Amino acid sequence: MSAPTLLRVRTPLVNFHVLRDPAGLYLIDAGFIGADHLLRKALHSRGWENERIVGIIVTHGHLDHILNVAKIARKHGAWIAAPRLDETHYAGRPEYHGWSRITGALEAVGRPLLGFEPFAPDRLLDDGDFLDVWHGLRAVHLPGHTAGHMGFFCEKLGLLFSADLFASYERFTHLPPWFFNEDRAAMLRSLRKTLDLPLQGVIANHGDSADPATHLSRLRCLHRSLSHG
Repeated sequence: MSAPTLLRVRTPLVNFHVLRDPAGLYLIDAGFIGADHLLRKALHSRGWENERIVGIIVTHGHLDHILNVAKIARKHGAWIAAPRLDETHYAGRPEYHGWSRITGALEAVGRPLLGFEPFAPDRLLDDGDFLDVWHGLRAVHLPGHTAGHMGFFCEKLGLLFSADLFASYERFTHLPPWFFNEDRAAMLRSLRKTLDLPLQGVIANHGDSADPATHLSRLRCLHRSLSHG
């Protein structure tokens, strides 16, 4: 993997990522509370602070991933690409079902409190769509967390940005808490779909600083435990 072209921005609740190619910078998600300051700090640490953010790639519509999308896109003139099936989330009118209505209630409070700005993506993504950025990214529809939840697979590097498919920590690797997920059965199918890819590593939005190969190993162990549970 070409490490100098990938930067993780750590925040207290969720990580997001910056990719760099000759055209500029691309964000995969845009973080949650405090992300603007932490993004500037991370870019400065890498010497990228004067480079333009060209695009923002959204993995799904939960507020901790899209809170800052509109503000950053407006500031940098960046395009936005996002999963089609989560379109109501970007408009600030998400539809939740079952136990995930708890998440909907929390977000209904959080959107006005945190200053969420609705946005309309420049490109709506479907399963298999290709983004000609960085080393090339293929959209992989991984529903269950939300209807439109997507990972982004770089075939050249064998690397998957797995979004919120799972949380990867040394002492506790797990599915997202049940009230954040729309469909557990769909999540299990998405785990299997992920592991059918020719993977060398995985990068999760919720995880520690382990390398991508370690996160992949944890994902495989999680899948085995859920399959036999």
